[in-house]
Amino acid sequence: MASKETPPLHLPNLSIKGFRGIKDLSISRLGRVTLLAGKNSSGKTTVLDAVRVYAARAHPDVLSEVLKNHREVAELTGGHGQKNNVDSRIEAIFHGRDASKDAIFTIGPDDDSMRLVVEAINPEEERWPHRPPHYFSAVPLRTLIASFGDNKEIEIIWYFSPYALSTKTARDRRVYQDTGSVSEHKMPTPIICESMGPGPLGSNEIERFWDVIALTDKEEKIGYVLRLILDKKVERIAMTGNESKSRRMVVRLEGQSFPVPLESFGDGALRLFGVALALINSKDGFLLIDEVENGIHHSIQSRLWRMILKTAAENNVQVLATTHSFDCVRGFAQAMTEYEGSDGALVRIERKDAEMWAVEYSEDDLKVAAEQHIEVR
Repeated sequence: MASKETPPLHLPNLSIKGFRGIKDLSISRLGRVTLLAGKNSSGKTTVLDAVRVYAARAHPDVLSEVLKNHREVAELTGGHGQKNNVDSRIEAIFHGRDASKDAIFTIGPDDDSMRLVVEAINPEEERWPHRPPHYFSAVPLRTLIASFGDNKEIEIIWYFSPYALSTKTARDRRVYQDTGSVSEHKMPTPIICESMGPGPLGSNEIERFWDVIALTDKEEKIGYVLRLILDKKVERIAMTGNESKSRRMVVRLEGQSFPVPLESFGDGALRLFGVALALINSKDGFLLIDEVENGIHHSIQSRLWRMILKTAAENNVQVLATTHSFDCVRGFAQAMTEYEGSDGALVRIERKDAEMWAVEYSEDDLKVAAEQHIEVR
């Protein structure tokens, strides 16, 4: 378990109610590193979405990104033929796709003072004095508002209305558009949160992460974490090229006088490099990894997890990752038993129709599973 000197976790446990496909889910314990296992469509990725929204304190940009990632966006053609992407089906943020008055979702730990609450309500006319009085009765508006813990002053974060009430598209698909400004100054400071999808990091993400740590002591940590995984010793790593020329990562291995592209090691090396970069750039925050096992050979799964456990502890990162691979679960269990002082948790997400629940495994369970190769997916 983690030592007393270890900073407290942002989420020692997690409760999600009314968010997207989750009606009600409680996980009594999260670790410094938590692996969420389960079948496809069990809701694992939705848990990551919820943590991301929680970390951002429901910032509209993050809510929009969640909608876009799940293709909850419509392309509508305007009067002059121009095409506009609008945040459609905003009700998809709520369970049951219900954004009617009094729709609500909550995300956070058991501690009420650290819980995020987002509601859809009818807007109050006094909040928008520039609108004519008849506007609020003529156009059916909804306002998304958020409160956080002891911050009882509810703050407007978004309001929206049907994009085109007279069109068949709007009636059939309930398409909404953002119709107002955002005020955020009352909301608490968000928590750093980086997300990784199932594939390798894109070139833009790699450049963004690398530019933050280049020529700092964190640059050496990247080589260190790669050496924890790769069979060959990495002496140096750098990014070549410039803004006008394609930039790429190169490494110099022990015994070689010239660098080689990181891509030459395959997608697995890129995935590992991306995880290491994201871990170091997530200091004091969250790192969310969807389908963490993608591109990683089963033989180095335990080394991957030892690296994640060690680097997360050193950088005070809380990691939540998903998998549906038994090799990944077994590698996690092995790393947990081998890495002294690790603070990890394995949770299996189960679903039957609209009901979801979490099956949590103790450290003793993980030890037995690793030693006897018991499947715990």
